[in-house]
Amino acid sequence: MRVYLLIVAVAFVVSASLTPLVRSIGARTMADIPLRARDMHAEHIPKLGGVAMIAGLLAALGVASQSPFLAGVFTRPDLLMGLVLACLLILVLGVADDLFDLRWYFKLAGQVGAALIMAVSGVRLEVLPVGWWHVAEPGWQIALSVFLMVLTMNAINFVDGLDGLAAGIAAIGSGAFFVYCYALARDVNQYDHSNLGALLMAMLFGASLGFLVHNFNPAKIFMGETGAMVIGLIMAVAAIAVTTDVQALDRFRFRNVPAYMPILLPIAVIILPLLDLVLSIVRRTARGKSPFSADRGHLHHKLVDGGYTHRGAVLLLYLWSSLIAFGTVALSWVDLAILLPIWGALLLGAALLTLSPWIRRRLSQRSLAKARRLDIERDGRL
Repeated sequence: MRVYLLIVAVAFVVSASLTPLVRSIGARTMADIPLRARDMHAEHIPKLGGVAMIAGLLAALGVASQSPFLAGVFTRPDLLMGLVLACLLILVLGVADDLFDLRWYFKLAGQVGAALIMAVSGVRLEVLPVGWWHVAEPGWQIALSVFLMVLTMNAINFVDGLDGLAAGIAAIGSGAFFVYCYALARDVNQYDHSNLGALLMAMLFGASLGFLVHNFNPAKIFMGETGAMVIGLIMAVAAIAVTTDVQALDRFRFRNVPAYMPILLPIAVIILPLLDLVLSIVRRTARGKSPFSADRGHLHHKLVDGGYTHRGAVLLLYLWSSLIAFGTVALSWVDLAILLPIWGALLLGAALLTLSPWIRRRLSQRSLAKARRLDIERDGRL
């Protein structure tokens, strides 16, 4: 565990330290870029924070490569080299999009390229955790893996709309995912607790927190396309890698909830971005627009328009992410008879809190309407 804490610290320090430098560069290079109608801020804020995040990730990966404890992870140098190349491709693509606002098909092509690099390097979905269907054909393994990585990259990108939202959700999700991966590694091999998923989540946790120091409301910098895409890539790679670990545990298959954690947990971690992505595609398609066109209909927009402050909306979405992600992780170890009532009560409380502005507005409208009726009746008697 101490090695993983070191990885978190390295990623945090590098990301937090480089973000001000990146911000000063972005302030000079992006000053003339006009604000968009959907932007939630009234002034220019640099969008190159993902550069510092990638620097933190790669620095942590470099330190991890020198640790004897993690030697088992680095037996596949092609896989780690693929990760570095994919991050560099995302770096170039993300910076270019933040500066020049690339067409959606250029971004999609770059995302597919980064995912292909990872798939060719060995990150492939060889088994589907639902029923444990084996995917024997290499072509299908690559196709499914690329689809999952591109889907996750876009899901995270869709939720990146308020100060600190994407970085905070990434930190919460990676923290929950790390707990699961580390515990799973201890079950798989009692002598070797090194694990690719745990390493990636420790790196992402540190880099996200380091950036969040500068990105929480009021934000001094945004992560931009670079940060959103690298978060999605790292999460998807970890999700694919963990299916191999669970395969090693015959006792998990078909018999209990942990057998389905490789598919439940990644979905739980990105459930809010994924829901936002699906709703956005449906909404835009119904209006006859491209699914990749931008608008102001995201979940965070609805919360702000409903009466929440920017910070309040972000904290509320943090709450939902924490309840869903850590609640799903708890399914593996906590008795369902104990967990489900507590989890259900917490989710119900979060739902009531979410709806409270609309409930208060509805009650206020009813009270006002009642007062008007009384006034009319009193005037009629007079």
